[in-house]
Amino acid sequence: SKAEMRHTCRGTINLATANITVEDSCNFIISNGGAQTYHLKASSEVERQRWVTALELAKAKAVKMLEESDDSGDESVSQTDKTELQSTLRTLSSKVEDLSTCNDLIAKHGTALQRSLSELETLRLPADSTEKIKQVNERATLFRITSNAMINACRDFLILAQTHSKKWQKSLQHERDQRIRLEETLEQLAKQHNHLERAFRGATVLPASAAGTAGSAKDPCCAAKGDLSDEDDDNEFFDAPEIITMPESMGHKRTGSNISGTSSDISLDEQYKHQVEDTKKEKRTRIPYKPNYSLNLWSIMKNCIGKELSKIPMPVNFNEPLSMLQRLTEDLEYHELLDRAAKCESSLEQLCYVAAFTVSSYSTTVFRTSKPFNPLLGETFELDRLEENGYRSLCEQVSHHPPAAAHHADSRHGWTLRQEIKITSKFRGKYLSIMPLGTIHCVFHSSGHHYTWKKVTTTVQNIIVGKLWIDQSGEIEIVNHKTGDKCNLKFVPYSYFSRDVARKVTGEVTDPSGKVHFVLLGTWDEKMDCYKVTLGAGDNGEGRQRAHEAEDSRVLLWKRNPLP
Repeated sequence: SKAEMRHTCRGTINLATANITVEDSCNFIISNGGAQTYHLKASSEVERQRWVTALELAKAKAVKMLEESDDSGDESVSQTDKTELQSTLRTLSSKVEDLSTCNDLIAKHGTALQRSLSELETLRLPADSTEKIKQVNERATLFRITSNAMINACRDFLILAQTHSKKWQKSLQHERDQRIRLEETLEQLAKQHNHLERAFRGATVLPASAAGTAGSAKDPCCAAKGDLSDEDDDNEFFDAPEIITMPESMGHKRTGSNISGTSSDISLDEQYKHQVEDTKKEKRTRIPYKPNYSLNLWSIMKNCIGKELSKIPMPVNFNEPLSMLQRLTEDLEYHELLDRAAKCESSLEQLCYVAAFTVSSYSTTVFRTSKPFNPLLGETFELDRLEENGYRSLCEQVSHHPPAAAHHADSRHGWTLRQEIKITSKFRGKYLSIMPLGTIHCVFHSSGHHYTWKKVTTTVQNIIVGKLWIDQSGEIEIVNHKTGDKCNLKFVPYSYFSRDVARKVTGEVTDPSGKVHFVLLGTWDEKMDCYKVTLGAGDNGEGRQRAHEAEDSRVLLWKRNPLP
């Protein structure tokens, strides 16, 4: 708003007080003495010099404008004030002209008077009359000098009035502007107050245990949101209205004894038992509906090109209601692949299942363009599925900048999985690349086989225009550190011109000598198959192709579960 123009917005540097320094052939720095510093790089020395020259000229102009702020004030004066001012100045000028005319007349008459007195002196008059004439002459001279001084003082006054009138006018205008701004602010506050009152009334009407809570709660907020957007079309986001209603059946309901603080009848152990009983409820089969607010992503992202994703402020409806730790734990959705791998006699077969497990972790990403929330430092997510699936998992945020998480999972079926994931990302305008760094380890207890691999790059496409979609690309090398067996998986990037199936993944399982034993084929969002290669080394190229086609050797390793 206009009120902020004086204070400028965050991140700006006032050129009038800026320091522009050259660092080397292409780099230069602009700073305002500590609070804000920009390091800029030009493509060549010539371009850098052009920029520095342009900035120095702009700085000189800004300094000049600061010194001659009187002139800039002139522009803001309203037309009626200008005419009023000019008429006053005209009146003053005419009065000064009158005074100067009088001055000329006085000078003329004074000269004539002195001449007459001089003539009188030359006449032969008595001695005492000559003395008198001299006195009159002196007085006439003195009168002339005084009148001259008065005229000069009047002229100085006029110049001074002309100079300062602009400053006074500017001050007056500033006061008027401030008053108008204050009125506008008060009006806006009154509207907001009214809007909040309405929202509050709408929230308090709801009964606590109403069945259709969510539905009825939605209406007042939507109405309020509409009102707000009418007032200011530029508003892009709205704070979530805090209309939270607690069902009566919740375990954490505050009782009378809690409030009085005198109850010590129930021991902690008993309370814990109740809590454990409460948690053994049926798991939910559906998740709450996500409100679909239209979101102009480009308006947020255009200022963030080249930045690291963790430094970009995102509107909350760009997120999905999960922590990054929970999203990482979702890698264990197809844990039965590792359970089956633990039972394999052959290390090469085991490697096929581990490969399918690595691909399975991407199965839901195709539909999920939302970003999980950044966890707090030290935040944990624990998943205990010992009873149903025989494993438990713990994930913790171990670094805030850069964000990094450590994940550990143990299974009764004979495997341990651990990973430390750091995510770096780059926004390139049209797409966003997310590169997970860090290694994933999987150890099978009975055989002692220890596998490691890394994740591939995820790309979010159509940031500017169109529907967001996700692609996975790159290669994963899974190594068995005990036997030396390797599996190389290739995630084929999507191409508009390719006739291949979309989201394709291919792979080969080789022994330490490099001989191929299994070929893997599938897609990262549907399923993975494996084909056994049964050929000598001589014609492995053609033979492998034929093995591909041999349906009888095909084994389905993994198929995606239907989405909830």
